[in-house]
Amino acid sequence: MSKFSGVIPPVVVPLKDDHSVDYVSYTKVLNHLVEGGCNAVFALGSTSEVVFYGEQDRRRILEHTVKVINGRVPVIAGVVDAATDCVIAHARAAKAIGVDAVVATAPYYTITSQPEIIYHFRMIRDGVDLPLIAYDIPVCVHTKLARQTVVTLAREGTVIGLKDSSGDDGNLRYVLLDLADRPDVFVMTGSETVVDSALHMGAHGVVPGLGNVDPAGYVRLWQAAQRGDWTTARQEQERLCRLFDIVRVAGGRLSNGAAGVGGFKTAMRSLGLIETNLMARPRGALDSAETLQVEDILRSVGLLG
Repeated sequence: MSKFSGVIPPVVVPLKDDHSVDYVSYTKVLNHLVEGGCNAVFALGSTSEVVFYGEQDRRRILEHTVKVINGRVPVIAGVVDAATDCVIAHARAAKAIGVDAVVATAPYYTITSQPEIIYHFRMIRDGVDLPLIAYDIPVCVHTKLARQTVVTLAREGTVIGLKDSSGDDGNLRYVLLDLADRPDVFVMTGSETVVDSALHMGAHGVVPGLGNVDPAGYVRLWQAAQRGDWTTARQEQERLCRLFDIVRVAGGRLSNGAAGVGGFKTAMRSLGLIETNLMARPRGALDSAETLQVEDILRSVGLLG
């Protein structure tokens, strides 16, 4: 089995009041994840608000991540961008910094066909000698990685794994079936609320944004699944589902992305992990009344006294 399995959160990037990256708080977040038992960290993922950062900020975030993690767990880096050559440039920079693998989506803004997506991933893999993970997130990319696309890329060795945030668990199951004879390829869910189900189907782990708030909860779920204790896994999952309600507190007032990651940041601020709940501009932040609702949810699941 690949070394990439278990709980691998996409790391929240906290901001200062001037919207620059708060590296003191970011250090606390990284240590919180490692100390919570996570198996790896995913820097510059969607929960990290990666698309809001230019080349210089991306490089500095990765450099800081690798320095703080210091080999304790693998570091996976998001290299998403709208065009293949841009992705390759990000991937080469990430390799030079010392990450263990890179994650890419299909191209976005310009909609591409499945054959073009296959070409995109092949060009990335040819352009940098580093393990490549496919990321299926059609809500942001507006193109889904088709089952056959993923299987083709995995079987030929272009990608070593898949992070599935499509919400299409039926398709995920077929991919797992198609790749059941390939123990060198891993498939992970990015859906925080159905992790027990995905693991029972054979998924190799989870990439949970909510893991920034409660990494130990996802680790307990993972460990229960590894033991085959599905009753405990379900109980932990249901507790995490109640915690996941923090993403709905500002729904309707803020965009889904701002309400979701903003809910994580607001909870993390209340838990003393970060200093502000600011989002990358132009996204708005949760207000004081919404913060009180988030804190009520934190208390209800035992995270806040």
